Amino acid sequence: MHLRIENLAFCYPSFGFPSQLVLSDINLEICGGEFVGIAGPSGSGKTTLMQHVTRLLKPDEGRVWVDGCDLGSSAINIDDLRRRIGLVFQFPEAQLFEESVFADVAFGLRNLELAENEISERVHRALRQVGLDVEAFGARSPIRLSAGEKRRVALAGILVMNPEVLILDEPTAGLDYPGVQTMIAILKEFHSAGKTVVLISHHLDLLLTLADRVILMNRGKVCFDGAIAKLISMPEVLESAGLGLPRILHFVRYLQMAGWTVPANNRSFPRVLELLSYFRQGVSKQSNG
Repeated sequence: MHLRIENLAFCYPSFGFPSQLVLSDINLEICGGEFVGIAGPSGSGKTTLMQHVTRLLKPDEGRVWVDGCDLGSSAINIDDLRRRIGLVFQFPEAQLFEESVFADVAFGLRNLELAENEISERVHRALRQVGLDVEAFGARSPIRLSAGEKRRVALAGILVMNPEVLILDEPTAGLDYPGVQTMIAILKEFHSAGKTVVLISHHLDLLLTLADRVILMNRGKVCFDGAIAKLISMPEVLESAGLGLPRILHFVRYLQMAGWTVPANNRSFPRVLELLSYFRQGVSKQSNG
């Protein structure tokens, strides 16, 4: 799926007050199979921008295209669009409402009036994708799950529709370390199938682990769009957007200052933690010597 945004501008309704421009002069493309991070401080327009892609919002100026089709056209099938593009809101567990996990994941499929055996098969597959066993969780009430389990059930409710694009808004917010690692594994598996992931986050450490390309937003505009390796070499751009260097890069710089050679492509936590282990061993040997 190919997404294209041209000259997009958007203001929220003012209700008698001076209108506030939320997005201005947005131009970008996202191609099929990309893993794109959208970063920026709170209020920079990240979520508002992606809500235009599923036509939850309509631009005041400009156009949004999906596979060459203008989303402003009355001929667009909105239900089909939202099946193809799965949007997972921040804290999606607040939207869980069915009596059981199985029923909640199956809700969208029942609206398609599919056969019961197909619904069951797809729900089982979606729950396996997020690491939940249907025998253990299917009959449980969503409100009795942990925060991480709720997040995974909500994500399964999107994956069960077999989307081509997955857009997630701060999917690791409020999760503990094991929950974050589970979410990372789910996103990597989805992307490995050749599908597109757009990850909205103000945590550059997470994007550094997953994304190949970052769109950086500030005050409703795109101030950077390119490879994440290039972005992290431009601290002035991050600082102007109110973001600092990822913690992992602070550690890499510390290693470099200590005389360690750290290759430029060491950007994942597991690899840097491995370097930290070697660093500690070296310090221990020096102190014992």
